[in-house]
Amino acid sequence: EVQFVESGGGSVQAGGSLRLSCLASGFAIDGYGIGWFRQAPGKEREAVACISSSDGYSDYADSVKGRFTITSDNAKNTVYLQMSSLKPEDTAVYYCALGCSEYIALYWGQGTQVTVSS
Repeated sequence: EVQFVESGGGSVQAGGSLRLSCLASGFAIDGYGIGWFRQAPGKEREAVACISSSDGYSDYADSVKGRFTITSDNAKNTVYLQMSSLKPEDTAVYYCALGCSEYIALYWGQGTQVTVSS
């Protein structure tokens, strides 16, 4: 059974950093695109970052470029999201899933809450 489990969320002040982890099970992430997404209260889920775990190619939403970094450790079957210079508008539940589009991604995790206070 394919599963993703997110961890690493928490509460930080603006300007702080967090590193989220996404542990995959039931398949090997090597060769697949894995995405991080977020959903803030009252807003639609949006794509934040995506990585091709085979070649490391990554892409980011404009709102997080230069602040967030997505990486993968295929040996640990884990994808990370390093978040720096956090802003209150980054507050959301963060999810990882198989795929890079919020419209077709599969096997959503349960999410991890990130709260950034001003």
